[in-house]
Amino acid sequence: MVNIEEVRNFWESNPLFSGESKLEVGSYEFFQEHRKICLEANLINPCSEDLFFPALSPDAKILDLGCGIGFWTVELSQRLKPAVLWASDLTQTAVDLTRKRLGFYGLTANLSVQNAEKMFYEDGFFDHVNCFGVIHHTPDTEAVLKEIARVLKKDSTAYISVYYNNIFLKVWPKMAHLGRFLHKLGAGLKGRGREAMFLQTDPKEIVRMYDGENNPIGKCYSRDSIIKMVEPYFIVEKTFLRYFPQRAIPIKFPDFFLRFLAKNFGFLIHLNLRKK
Repeated sequence: MVNIEEVRNFWESNPLFSGESKLEVGSYEFFQEHRKICLEANLINPCSEDLFFPALSPDAKILDLGCGIGFWTVELSQRLKPAVLWASDLTQTAVDLTRKRLGFYGLTANLSVQNAEKMFYEDGFFDHVNCFGVIHHTPDTEAVLKEIARVLKKDSTAYISVYYNNIFLKVWPKMAHLGRFLHKLGAGLKGRGREAMFLQTDPKEIVRMYDGENNPIGKCYSRDSIIKMVEPYFIVEKTFLRYFPQRAIPIKFPDFFLRFLAKNFGFLIHLNLRKK
């Protein structure tokens, strides 16, 4: 059984996007490269902004939970312009990188190290919680969902995303030969020991290794299973798929085909929620 300290130790030493980029971790160029990948992979554009950024008043209290290296923290701050933005992560490394990223844009946030399974925010404190790509990395995902609901006001909103058990993962055991072929072509992600991820025959191992060879935990969910987990606390207003890891595949897909894959066979399922 993986414990939260194992998760903390891994991410403390392996912040998001480290080892993957050739640029200096924490440099302005590093953050810009990361932003470009995030926008493209999630298809975040003027036509889809309402899926990711809710209409909130300037005095709304917003939490970016599991802020990582600060992509969403900056985007939320720039797009929604809240009077104060809160952001937290399990690791000090992530908090420090988020602070540095904000500084490049002259932005600030109320930053803190938090265990999402047991936060120290007050009950009913926030109007919106943003938690993308986080809760599939924690041992007790249901505890995090309960905590998100606890810190939200009634009828307030939350956006979360988790790894999605898409068709590629479901049939992967029968596609091991394709994985070996892709590996020979150079498929895989750079850094954190992920170069051999396509040699794995167990899809659960591919999900775990996506964030690093020594990543202690990574889980994926079907649409029905994640909805079942959130329904005790939230009304599900919308679900949609995004994110296809083009950079892990040595074959360059045309943009229109990549958009098709991300929307229909994405590796992240996003949920727009409202607290009951």
